[in-house]
Amino acid sequence: MQRTSFAEMHCSIGQSLERVGEWWTPLIVRDIHLGLHRFDDIAENLGISRNLLTRRLGALVTDGIVERRAYQERPPRHEYHLSESGRELVPVLMALMAWGDKWATLEGGPPVRLVHQTCGTEFTPRVCCSACGEPVTSADVTALPGPGAASGPGTRVLARRSAIGDH
Repeated sequence: MQRTSFAEMHCSIGQSLERVGEWWTPLIVRDIHLGLHRFDDIAENLGISRNLLTRRLGALVTDGIVERRAYQERPPRHEYHLSESGRELVPVLMALMAWGDKWATLEGGPPVRLVHQTCGTEFTPRVCCSACGEPVTSADVTALPGPGAASGPGTRVLARRSAIGDH
């Protein structure tokens, strides 16, 4: 099944989904973060077909989210590691996990607990304001046009509303 491309969408969420929105991709990033660096380990852990995993890893490497590193020459074998942008994606996945733990966990409770290495405390990820550190929710955030705001797919109506002051 061909998925819709968001490549032309003037939206950071759309552009992010263009890179990591394919099924399996967040789980592949999760597994690499958790220390599964070899193709066979990732394939076994996820139960994903080798062809699909090859395509997903190739796209992640092309998009600069994952780095491929040789660990054996004959036959050639590679490990997969998160790049800087891949490591910065991990907190996003943790926030998604926290939502799933609250709203979509199967019987038995959350399958993973997170411990903050700095303080040694188990925690639940949350999004906080980068200026004051307070948690943010949908109720206390206002979105304003940014320097890259444009009227196009994904922002057409918002741009029009912003131009006429209609909120």
